[in-house]
Amino acid sequence: MNMKHLAHTIALTLALAATAHAADPFDDKFRQLDELLPTPTTTRTASGAPGHAYWQQRADYKLRATLDEAKRAVTGAGTVTYHNNSPDTLNYLWVQLDQNMFRGDSDNRNISTIPSRDAWQKGGAEGVKFDAIRFAYESRAFDGGFKIGSVKSGDGRPLHYAINKTMMRIDLPQPLKPGAKVSFAMEWSFNIPEASVIGRRMGFERFDKEDKNDLFEVAQWFPRMAAYYDVAGWQNKQYLGDGEFTLEFGDYDVEITVPADHIVASTGELQNAGEVLTAAQRDRLKQARTAKKPVLIVTQAEAEANEKQRTGTMKTWRFKARNVRDFAFASSRKFIWDAQGMKSGDKDVLAMSYYPKEGNPLWEQYSTQAIIHTIEQYNKYSFDYPYPVAISVNGPIGGMEYPMISFNGPRPTKDKKTGEITYSKATKYGLISVIIHEVGHNYYPMIVNSDERQWTWMDEGLNSFLQYLAENAWEENYPARRGDPRDITDYMRSRNQTPIMTNSESVLQRGPNAYAKPATALNILRETVLGRELFDFAFKEYGRRWKFKRPTPADLFRTMEDASGTDLDWFWRGWFYTTDAVDVSVDGISEYTVSTQNPDIEKAWRRKLRDAEPASLTEQRNKGMPRRVDAHPELKDFYNEHDDFTVTNADRNKFSEQQDKLEDWEKALLSSGKHLYLVDFSNVGGLVTPLVLEIQLASGKKYIERIPAEVWRYSPKKITKLIVTDEPMVGLTQDPFWETADINVDNNAWPRKLTPSRLELFKTNRSGTDLMKDYNTPLKTKAAPANGAPETPKAAQ
Repeated sequence: MNMKHLAHTIALTLALAATAHAADPFDDKFRQLDELLPTPTTTRTASGAPGHAYWQQRADYKLRATLDEAKRAVTGAGTVTYHNNSPDTLNYLWVQLDQNMFRGDSDNRNISTIPSRDAWQKGGAEGVKFDAIRFAYESRAFDGGFKIGSVKSGDGRPLHYAINKTMMRIDLPQPLKPGAKVSFAMEWSFNIPEASVIGRRMGFERFDKEDKNDLFEVAQWFPRMAAYYDVAGWQNKQYLGDGEFTLEFGDYDVEITVPADHIVASTGELQNAGEVLTAAQRDRLKQARTAKKPVLIVTQAEAEANEKQRTGTMKTWRFKARNVRDFAFASSRKFIWDAQGMKSGDKDVLAMSYYPKEGNPLWEQYSTQAIIHTIEQYNKYSFDYPYPVAISVNGPIGGMEYPMISFNGPRPTKDKKTGEITYSKATKYGLISVIIHEVGHNYYPMIVNSDERQWTWMDEGLNSFLQYLAENAWEENYPARRGDPRDITDYMRSRNQTPIMTNSESVLQRGPNAYAKPATALNILRETVLGRELFDFAFKEYGRRWKFKRPTPADLFRTMEDASGTDLDWFWRGWFYTTDAVDVSVDGISEYTVSTQNPDIEKAWRRKLRDAEPASLTEQRNKGMPRRVDAHPELKDFYNEHDDFTVTNADRNKFSEQQDKLEDWEKALLSSGKHLYLVDFSNVGGLVTPLVLEIQLASGKKYIERIPAEVWRYSPKKITKLIVTDEPMVGLTQDPFWETADINVDNNAWPRKLTPSRLELFKTNRSGTDLMKDYNTPLKTKAAPANGAPETPKAAQ
């Protein structure tokens, strides 16, 4: 067979294989997303950038709040100035009343279900936790939600309003035309939920057993303007608990009145330090701006002294914040406070941490350092942090973000008997990770202002991806939980899933779906699909385009394609719109070598193949048997000396004639000695992926061959790939570094590899439950109940 014939045969073989494996023609993994993404407009272009007619609304706030420590309540009042930058005339405004989720009759309470009936029935695997029953009781009894005192126009006239659960519509006395603005005033109050009982994203913490103090983390504390934008109109979906917030940017002027011995941490810059801080605290704050390590503004000794005070007087802290979308604060007399300055581009930033003594020694060592690290790392991949402060507060909220301030939970543990304070590895790295994550939220969504009420993944997923990069830059072998492809495989093979592109309130398995899966997808896009250089440029372009604006998923998808120069519709479709998983199987390999057509070589090669065949059982048993031709040599002739593999002169003449007809490049191919392998792959999981092939040669050499995902474009279920090597291939592994999130690596290799495991041996428990023995077990002595009645043994209840 000449080389042209061989090439034609291979091409035909691959074409037939593709035809035989062809999938449903409507199951096109590479069809464009045009039918799913919104049509580009003058506000949002086909490239993913804001259009020349892009607009967004603005809301400026002047607010006052008073914290009633005894009642654990907030009263507030303020003025909102709303700027209508849209081309639309508005007859009414929508305002978020997110505190109303804490009402006993809220949708959040009414639609709650239990995950499993078994847990509530006798013999359930887990039973019911105290906290769950306590929440069920307390959430119904708590007097939560906003109590609206008044809503008035700028000239003091009452405005008509209607409250629909967590949303309030304010009817305007006259339509608000494009380019106009309107001001209105409000008064309100609400009770602060206890965070460990019914709180979510905000609340207070009791320290009744320690020093009789509370620590307050206060957010969603004022009626906030709902977003109005080109894609959704009014974003007035109800707040059910999971879909967080989308808000308008604006300037804030806020006065917070608290007990005089409290320290306040807040969004924005403190305006009246001379009125609320001591001279020593102001000096320390000044030193911190140029310090090389955190400086204590309030020491632990000073905080412990504050815990014992009750002055009975109040102080007002005043803060201003420019171009933020929200405002939160924390207040307690328990706070230790440290700070350190840093540079973000050409801007000075003050990184600050507030924490009770219960947070030490962990918080004083890691919190402010983690803030600085976060800003340094996120700046590399997004844009320079633009705000003057970045704050981490330790309190009852495990992790929650607001502009310039975040609430973070992990603390060391104090042994009740010895008083020794220790912390686990999980606590240490959990603290660093949650600070990176929550401070990182300043970038997404506090600045790149995506709609959290609609798409949780757009802030949580992107932020978790950047968190993973920052964690890897903290130390080698950092125990990151989300981002590495191997860590998502359990979720990807699970059944109880929804696509990433699911509304925030309908997502199942929220952590894996909205945090881990998009973070992993972006990591795979960066490392395996695009490469770091292309990805980093495109992702930074997304941040640059959309900072202080409101992007949608289409804007991210289009920007990444536009700035990387790569069609990624197959990637977004598979990872974000389906629940398919990566599972590529190496089904089989056929080996070929190029025939030299030289009879001396080819017949010797065929003889070698024949000799390598196993001898038949008959041949084995007949070995050494007397043969007639051995006893009578005169019976032997030419055919006893030659076989089918003998090279004849006719063979050589034919070869010589063929060689004369070949060009030099054809002769070179015939003598190249290349090895050809047809490798069959099947896409078991349904999600198309690049192939990453580790090829091992007979000499022991290994090398990686990377094949783009488009290899599946004609046949997304089964393909055959031609691999050419210089020497015999002895092994092939798909995804050798576990970089594609393949959910079953057992079928990734040829030849198949054994899976190491352990067989656990144990004795069979034949005794079962001995009810008689259990019933007669002596009852441990306990104090009698308060009413004096003897306790009833559990066995008799």
